Amino acid sequence: MRLGTCSSAITNAAILAASDVDFVEENVQTFLCPANSDEAAWNTRLSAARACGKPIQAANCFLPASLPCVGPQVDHHAIHAWAATAFRRAEQAGIAIIVFGSGGSRRIPADFDAQEAKRQFIDLLRKLAPMAEAHHVTLVIEPLNVKECNFINSLDEGAAIVRAVASPGVRLLADTFHMICERESPAAIVRAGSLLAHVHVAGPQRVPPTMNGHDFRPYFRALTDAGYSGMISIEASWSALASQLAPATVELREQAATAALTMTTCV
Repeated sequence: MRLGTCSSAITNAAILAASDVDFVEENVQTFLCPANSDEAAWNTRLSAARACGKPIQAANCFLPASLPCVGPQVDHHAIHAWAATAFRRAEQAGIAIIVFGSGGSRRIPADFDAQEAKRQFIDLLRKLAPMAEAHHVTLVIEPLNVKECNFINSLDEGAAIVRAVASPGVRLLADTFHMICERESPAAIVRAGSLLAHVHVAGPQRVPPTMNGHDFRPYFRALTDAGYSGMISIEASWSALASQLAPATVELREQAATAALTMTTCV
């Protein structure tokens, strides 16, 4: 089990290099930059990011709100072009997980049929899955709380989508922040089981784990029961990353240990 953090590998290179995180989770839109076809600029970003000394193994924020994936204005050609660049650059960077939260893109318009939106989304994922697999990338669906999106708000809903897609290139993410917002039981993690391919950890208001004393052990125990052995990323709103990251990783590793969830330590 590896513990990482969502962060800019370029902006925070020195802090990450000195930390004990096992990996970094970057941002598709600001790091992979699929909208920018300048390959020289991409190679420069990639070289700068590698200076952090940690592998960049995941990336979030897959689609911008300007590329709706459901509703009457879906542009499949534009999404496919975006995804093709994102997946290709992800492979070059060593990124194995791309997080499909993207609440703005995924939001169902008020006057649009929800069942049709679900059909659109499943159809899109079935097309994106082989593209992702060709670059050794897994696309993970992130259930979001209702304040951020009106579509896929629980692990059970996300699991139903993943099962409908029925492809190894599409899996599920569990985010404790959204689960807390929606008062979703850790038992949903156990029900998801082998569909889970990534985890985000954050408490209420996304503060760093040590700031509110939140107990993540029920979620970690559920991950243990589900047989989860993938990555866990801290997705916090850091106010002082340099001083907050180390105690956060220590706290989470200690909580994981008491929940019998084995986590590696970066050396």
